[in-house]
Amino acid sequence: MIDSQPRLTMPRYSAAIRSFLLIVLVTALTPQVWLSTALPPDSLAASHNPGSSHYKPYKVQPSSDALKWADKQLKKMSLDEKIGQLVSVGVNATFLNQDSDAFRALRHQVVDNHAGGIILFRGPVYESVVLMNRMQQLAKYPLLISSDLEAGSGMRFDDTVNFPWNMAVAATGNPEYARRQGEITAREARAMGVQQIFAPVVDVNNNAANPVINVRSYGEDAADVARFAAAFTEGAQRGGVMATAKHFPGHGDTAIDSHRGLPEIDVDRSRLNNVELVPFKACVQAGVGSVMVGHIGLPQIDPTVVKPLPKNLKSKPTDTTEAGEIDAQGNMPATLSPVVGGILRNDLHFDGLIVTDALSMSGLTIYFTQEEAAVRALEAGDDILLKPADTDAAIRGVKHAVQSGRLSEKRIEASARKILAAKYDLGLKDQRLTTLEAIDQVVSQKDVAELAVEIAARAITLVRNEDKLISPSGLATDARIFNLAITNGDDRLVIANPFVQALTRAGRKIETIVLDDRSSSEEVQKALDKAKVADLVIASLYGRVRTGELRSAGLPAPGARALSDLLAEKARSVLGISFGNPYLLMNFPQLRTYLVAYGDMPSLQQAAARAVLGQSDVTGKLPISLPGLYARGTGLQIVQDRSDTNYRIRPNDVLEIRVYNCEDCFGRIVVDEMGTISLPFFPEKQPIKAEGKTSSELLAEITSNLTYYLAKPRVNVTVLKE
Repeated sequence: MIDSQPRLTMPRYSAAIRSFLLIVLVTALTPQVWLSTALPPDSLAASHNPGSSHYKPYKVQPSSDALKWADKQLKKMSLDEKIGQLVSVGVNATFLNQDSDAFRALRHQVVDNHAGGIILFRGPVYESVVLMNRMQQLAKYPLLISSDLEAGSGMRFDDTVNFPWNMAVAATGNPEYARRQGEITAREARAMGVQQIFAPVVDVNNNAANPVINVRSYGEDAADVARFAAAFTEGAQRGGVMATAKHFPGHGDTAIDSHRGLPEIDVDRSRLNNVELVPFKACVQAGVGSVMVGHIGLPQIDPTVVKPLPKNLKSKPTDTTEAGEIDAQGNMPATLSPVVGGILRNDLHFDGLIVTDALSMSGLTIYFTQEEAAVRALEAGDDILLKPADTDAAIRGVKHAVQSGRLSEKRIEASARKILAAKYDLGLKDQRLTTLEAIDQVVSQKDVAELAVEIAARAITLVRNEDKLISPSGLATDARIFNLAITNGDDRLVIANPFVQALTRAGRKIETIVLDDRSSSEEVQKALDKAKVADLVIASLYGRVRTGELRSAGLPAPGARALSDLLAEKARSVLGISFGNPYLLMNFPQLRTYLVAYGDMPSLQQAAARAVLGQSDVTGKLPISLPGLYARGTGLQIVQDRSDTNYRIRPNDVLEIRVYNCEDCFGRIVVDEMGTISLPFFPEKQPIKAEGKTSSELLAEITSNLTYYLAKPRVNVTVLKE
């Protein structure tokens, strides 16, 4: 699930200033304000350990102590409190005064409705943590805080690192990257007060027209998706969070976004077993703590027909627009299907928490009221009712169902018991508050960005290179380069910056025009005129997944028209790069050079720039096929031999440098992003430019520099393979 809620606004101070002022304020007020709510002393503890080792690995089977504690709490709970435990409400965190309407609304859910959890969407780090701490104080029982961290903390928290999308991770061919990503995501999540992450996405994306999964998937091969998903799950839960495999029974072979309507997978059970369910089985075997069920119809599994509600009963869409909704007859969504729930529980033997996808999504609200959807979800075997469009209505519906005998109170208690036990095993009984002091020690540590960069470098995939525009020699320094950036987002002023800045830092002059769906005919013509006089045209294609939107995964009409006209005139000098949807080549098969970056994250844009400049090897392989064009596993390999005496050093190369007539003057040194190195054994020496030099040329320069320190320096420089 992707954030579709409008963000709450706040004054436009810089994030750094907001965070600093917030820390100062909270630190000053902690003794008087933070502990003003009466809670058990142990639950108010906030660890000051900046590491993550104090969080126990999460296991799907609850501990005996957890079950005892859960049973003890259930005996004290009213029916309303038991029902509330099953509900998780959504919020875009920002600063909220306690007298504000937004704060009161959230407080109502936690205090009056006894909500058992909160899902965090987009927001600043410190504001999110402070607001959740406040809600934890107000809650009678600990809250389970969750968030969609498919691509790491940066997917939801401002000013943190975004990992490349899952498909980029799979393009490396190495599941260890998924494991390391899971470990880091867990470490950062716990530091920010999040205990459950709605990741990994384990959908098998075998439909090129899928508008909502796409690069969020590890690919189209079920076995590969299973390997990467299981690795992420193991890494994340080892780090102390509850991972969530989604979207059961599989959202990959669909052509409708469930934020807009009800997609379907029209396959039989045999096909489901052999494709869609394979990654879920792997995650269950890896011990995944929860599974999210999607709003997906399966006519051959549960043929129950569902029809759109009358307009007077249907709620207004919150995850798309009214024009964006797809009204059509369908089949019972998996979220509400006892048949599908039975497959997960009885056939896959999953005994953890089952979470609904957001109850606010149009794939559900078109067909069911919130009251009915909540009741049917529990009848289907779900445990957590995620982000109802109307929480009061959902709770009212469940309570009425219990009072009327449609649901038993024991059914409510069964899910509440699981949720409470999970909270205990996640440490929330003893520590529900999150310290602010450790956040800037744990979140966005150096290893986070380094992993993102490493994954990105190995993910870049060269699908087509007919005119050798991608080569070890890179771009000529005097080339006239025009960058035609085409975006399906409202981000024309910033979207291409990481890519352009990387080329500029390398000494290339580049002119950029960004086209989006607001671009005029005059802007399109201006772009074409610029392209005509350029030596090289880079078509930067930012066709990305935009959940709930009509334009998801595609290119806007003005940009598509400009690209088509450009390819008709000078295709041989156009280098296409997909910073999102890898299937775009199917729409523009005339592209003779096609590089896939799988996303717009800075790490991926910078990695693509290095590939274009000839500063890095290109080794990624497509985790999906491009039907009618290329098979899965395609990827032209450009790997330079670092032992070649003519090899020219590039950023991120590892050099082994030894000065023979100097004791302890030996080390392995990484060439930085600026192409320079610093000699650790001569720290006062200015950085030396290594990029573009052979090892012999660099040796001569180092030798010359060291004559200031040594009479006759004897130096050896070796470029290592890794």
